[in-house]
Amino acid sequence: MAASAAIPPGKREKDPPDKATAAGFWEGPVWSKRFLYHTMMPMKYINLLFDLDGTLTNPYPGITNAIQYALKKLHIHEEDPDTLKLFIGPPLEKSFSEYYSFDRKTSRNAVKYYREYFSEKGIYENTLYDEVENVLKTLNSKNKQCMVATSKPEIFAYTILEYFHISAYFKDVVGSNMEGTFVEKEDIIRHIIEKYTLNRTETIMIGDRKYDILGAHKNGIDSIGVLYGYGSKEELEQASPTYVCPRVTDIVTILA
Repeated sequence: MAASAAIPPGKREKDPPDKATAAGFWEGPVWSKRFLYHTMMPMKYINLLFDLDGTLTNPYPGITNAIQYALKKLHIHEEDPDTLKLFIGPPLEKSFSEYYSFDRKTSRNAVKYYREYFSEKGIYENTLYDEVENVLKTLNSKNKQCMVATSKPEIFAYTILEYFHISAYFKDVVGSNMEGTFVEKEDIIRHIIEKYTLNRTETIMIGDRKYDILGAHKNGIDSIGVLYGYGSKEELEQASPTYVCPRVTDIVTILA
């Protein structure tokens, strides 16, 4: 983990709040695992690795519709799309196995059916979070090196970035293979670090689920958990990110 930033003048580092008072610290502009002050001096991060779903875009309709389609193909009718939110973020095959107790063959068939819908319709049933493009513009103007690190198949990730006209802000996009391999966030982050020989103290992962934060931990880099996506406060707190941002624009407070 990178060395701690300096404590702002007149501030003392405090012990983390207990559960009774912790909620208040989640409500500020930026909650820091290191310090409980959003006025802290941020680290000089240069290499910014962004998750896609739940961080840059809100893919809820497309993903849940595609999952419902896949389940129907397997004679399972899931009427409430809200029950499928947990599918947003982690590898699909793993989620079908975890939440529906599918064996490996059935999980792979479910992913195949999912992609039938997603590749034609679901990929476009998606919205860019407000202010994301402005945040990316600001970071690019500060000479930050932005890349996408996603468990989504790389070909889908490129299509989505092109669709929202934001691909030019990213130096690279790294995702999984269509065969269902190279899906773990830990491996994707490691690949980017090794490919570009990145300095870990200057590199940070930004994402909305525990998989992003745990992948960062395993690669020895800092992380930002964003609260506007699909990971709960509890999930992110347990994963222990370096920083937490309730809003898209808070990312600039740390990184710009």
